[in-house]
Amino acid sequence: MSGASAADDTSGDERAGDRAGEAKRQARPRGFPPLAAVRQRNTHRLIPARFAGESVLTRIADDDAHLQALFELEQATNDRRLGEQHLLPGIGVDELVFGVPYHQIVNAAFCHAHPLGSRFNGPERGAWYAAFEVATAKAEVAFHKTVELAEVKWWEETVTYVDFVADVGADLHDLRPPAGRGFEACLAPQSYEASQKLARDLLAAGSQGIVYPSVRRAGGTCIACFRPAIVQYVRRARRYEFRWNGRPQPVIRAVADS
Repeated sequence: MSGASAADDTSGDERAGDRAGEAKRQARPRGFPPLAAVRQRNTHRLIPARFAGESVLTRIADDDAHLQALFELEQATNDRRLGEQHLLPGIGVDELVFGVPYHQIVNAAFCHAHPLGSRFNGPERGAWYAAFEVATAKAEVAFHKTVELAEVKWWEETVTYVDFVADVGADLHDLRPPAGRGFEACLAPQSYEASQKLARDLLAAGSQGIVYPSVRRAGGTCIACFRPAIVQYVRRARRYEFRWNGRPQPVIRAVADS
């Protein structure tokens, strides 16, 4: 082959590569926040103790046979169980995790969505929300529980939460400044409309989740993991008591395991 022919072939290959690259770029979803490689150890998710394996059923059962019957009745309509049996529309058994410590805790986050959804998920499918800092996790939990109490005008409440610590390593869509410029509506304190729409679009495009500045604690960082598999090495840490004594601001203290 002559030098000119070889050059022509090389040029053609380059043009074909350019066209393929341009087609790939055009195929990428538009209007999404940029991706950030998040490698964060020791993220914090506070879960009410009654959902953390400390079942109230053990307190009301008369004996072991009665307890087993109560568990079977509870599990017949348990969303996590239904999801693990491929009976929930929002998430399939192929996405859930099994055979690792606290896999039930992880799966429950995706199967037990709030009826109105949360910031980055709708009512049909949950997400694993966590914070980089335990102070941020406390602030987020305190805010949302206080809203619940305000709705019923009740300021005498004590709730114990368990801190589940996990490592997360994934490429997440980044809403932190300056990367999140243009997506400020997704961090609106009183509305989830824009954030839920973005989450639906990202989930449909295969996103693994979002990293974003905490709306409830200045300087804090939160994540919303869309895929159970990226929540890794889950372990149980400290317990915290949140006590509302007639005021909207709870007193928070660490407590020993019961």
